[in-house]
Order: sequence, then C-alpha cells, then structure tokens
Amino acid sequence: MNFLTIGHRGVMGVEPENTLRSFVAAQQAGLDLIELDLHLSKDGALVVMHDAEVDRTTDGTGPIAEMTLAELRALDAGRGEHVPVFEEVLDAVRTPLQTEIKDVAAARALAEVMHRRDLVSRVEVSSFHDEAIAEIARLVPGVRTALIASRYGTDVVDRARTAGAATVCLNIRRLSLEVVEQARAADLNIIGWVVNTQDQLRLVRALGLDGATTDYPEIKRTGRFTA
Repeated sequence: MNFLTIGHRGVMGVEPENTLRSFVAAQQAGLDLIELDLHLSKDGALVVMHDAEVDRTTDGTGPIAEMTLAELRALDAGRGEHVPVFEEVLDAVRTPLQTEIKDVAAARALAEVMHRRDLVSRVEVSSFHDEAIAEIARLVPGVRTALIASRYGTDVVDRARTAGAATVCLNIRRLSLEVVEQARAADLNIIGWVVNTQDQLRLVRALGLDGATTDYPEIKRTGRFTA
C-alpha cells in the first residue's frame, strides 16, 4: 500500500471542519482519503460533525441528538457553510471517505446508506468503539473498518482483531515501536494521527506507517519526499 494522506475533517487547518467547503478543498489538494464524523440528528439524519454538541463549530448550542435536521440546517458552521449530511458529501466529492461513527445506532443508519448507494469500495468505516465496528461489519459484508485509539498499548492489536478491523488509527503521541511491530505481526495497517509538522511526518515515515491523518494539505505535497 502506498503511503496515504488523509484529510482530517476535510482540511480543518485551513477551512471550517466537516463542511462541504473543507471536503472540496481536500479533494482539490489531492488527498488520498477524506475523514469525517457522523452523528444522528433527532429525526435520524446522518449529520457530519465531530462533537456531540453544536457549540464549538457552529453559532448554535445544544446536543445534535436533540435537534432536528431543519434546526441544524439553520446554523452557521463557519464562513456561511451549513451543517452537511453524509449524502451531500457523497455527491460533493469523489475522493474515498473514512467515516467515523460514534455508536451502534450510527452504524445501522450508515449501513442503510451504504447498501442503498453501493459504497463498500468507496467508504471505510472507523470508530473508537469496538462494538460499532463489529456492527457495521455484520451489517455490510466486505466493508473496510478501522479501530481508532488515543490512549492505548499493545492491547489495541487484540481489540482490532476481535472487532474484525483491518486498520488501526493511532494517536502518534503514544505510538511506540512495540505497538507497530505487534500490529504488523497481526497484519494490520497503521495510520497515525494527527500529523501536522515535518517532524511528525518524519516519525510516522521512520516507523513505516501506512499513512497519516492531517489538518493541512501541505503534508500531502511533502510526504513523498520524507523518509
């Protein structure tokens, strides 16, 4: 596998995160995958936002789960962008997607869209939650899945294998050679996050990782020259 550069919530270092504007910019920058986050609105829409509440990234307040899609649409998500739903992202960009789900309910809603639009080859599903990974794998045979971990040890390898994930997405601040070696022994792909500097890029390349999640498109342009 070639070294992959994954746009974190689009290119959130330069555009409002998890907006169509950010995703289009990521595609224009030539990033290999675009990462985004999914939550369910009160009326069951797959809303693209990282936090469980709208407060940090919009001009509104409150939990996504207590707001209808119409209410979410009325919010400004930055630079006049509205809060998108997953289907809009599918239509706006052609770049493959890595979709992070927060729970089993989101897995079921995502599975429905994946079947309806035949997305197995285009969408990889990631989560911090083992049960969400297992559920999407059960509902969508052949789907590629990734287990995300922030605080972890070598236990992340066993967790990924049990959940059926092919990839682990790991916080580089806790990354060790031991974890990398055990993941390789288990035939897992390894993605490092978040890689925003040349020093961080050199680290993940030196450890032989398969890719990096970044906030900045410049990492794509410099990554192939870094060893």
